[in-house]
Amino acid sequence: MSAYLLRNMQVSQLYGFVLAILMGFTLGLFGGGGSILAVPIFVYVFHIEPLLATAYSLWVVGLSALVGSLKKHLDQQIEYKVGLFFVVPSALTVFLTRRFLVPQIPLQLLALGDVTLTKNMAIMLFFGVVMILASYSMIRGITMHHSGTEPDKMKTIISGAGVGIITSIVGAGGGFLIVPALVILLGLSISQAIGTSLAIIALNSMSGFMGDIIGGRLMDWSFLITFSVFALIGMMLGLYSSKKIEVDKLKKYFGFFVLAMAILILTKEVLSY
Repeated sequence: MSAYLLRNMQVSQLYGFVLAILMGFTLGLFGGGGSILAVPIFVYVFHIEPLLATAYSLWVVGLSALVGSLKKHLDQQIEYKVGLFFVVPSALTVFLTRRFLVPQIPLQLLALGDVTLTKNMAIMLFFGVVMILASYSMIRGITMHHSGTEPDKMKTIISGAGVGIITSIVGAGGGFLIVPALVILLGLSISQAIGTSLAIIALNSMSGFMGDIIGGRLMDWSFLITFSVFALIGMMLGLYSSKKIEVDKLKKYFGFFVLAMAILILTKEVLSY
């Protein structure tokens, strides 16, 4: 980045790009969870409206996860055949939801007296709830043991579609849901599940982003590319650090951070009524 660009960039923007590095770092470190930070960064730091922020998030998260999955591919930690059961219904659901369902949601969902629930508020409230679920899985941890039976294809398809819906609405990769599903339903090891999760997140996110592009949503590509560069720097740092530190313990602390963020988002949105 040029010295001129740095001089003319606002302090809040610099802060946002530093947070982009943090987002990429946690995504590379944990194989999921970091993407939950993207939308709050876009909405509260860069002041982008929530629906467009979820579209931007899909692009940045998808690109970061793609780079991470390439590294996992070289390490032979992606089970493509197994992940296919999950990613087909998931990516298809993301695309269809972003292309057809999300644009049909009315701008004003509910009006009771002086209280009006708008589309943007609903997205952020739902996002806050998803963040709480993500933080719970990080803090408590999930004991994941495969039963030894053959994968239940119907449960896998339903799980994939469910993750697809959440991904499409909040613009996050859903790795905190995908990794347990890959271990419990499809019998992968934790390391294989993390690598496969990154590949699924990349396909899901890009599928949803294409739904927005085809739907005619305009994107600020200069901003997106700049943000993505910082996120990719964080992703590479996270992938490198995952071999050097105790990931499970750090993930619990990150879970508390995500929980605090969720409470702040929900409080802010409720008080804005």
